[in-house]
Amino acid sequence: MPQRIQPHLVSTSNEIPGFRIVRPVGIVRGITVRSRSVIGNLGAALQTLVGGNITIYTELCEKAREEAFELMLQHAAEHGANAVIAMRYDANDVAEGVTEVLAYGTAVWVEPVAG
Repeated sequence: MPQRIQPHLVSTSNEIPGFRIVRPVGIVRGITVRSRSVIGNLGAALQTLVGGNITIYTELCEKAREEAFELMLQHAAEHGANAVIAMRYDANDVAEGVTEVLAYGTAVWVEPVAG
């Protein structure tokens, strides 16, 4: 079983401070598709009446991003990486009330910089 990539070794930039990239591994991704439930939509509709943060949707989005992120880390580890650089999220509607969330980046092998 591949070792889990630590979240501090994921960066949205093209480097990880304190580490040097030894070799690129390739593009990796994690994807999840989520739908809103009828009850969730009803609760969100009620929250929109009072305004502010719609917590039901916020929690749904956060869970989807977290799941996509974890799947991306698994994909990277399965390909022999120990870090991910240039990490991004993307989301698209697949159908009415159904959203795809994608986490992707470049898997790399890094080593700490001596010094």
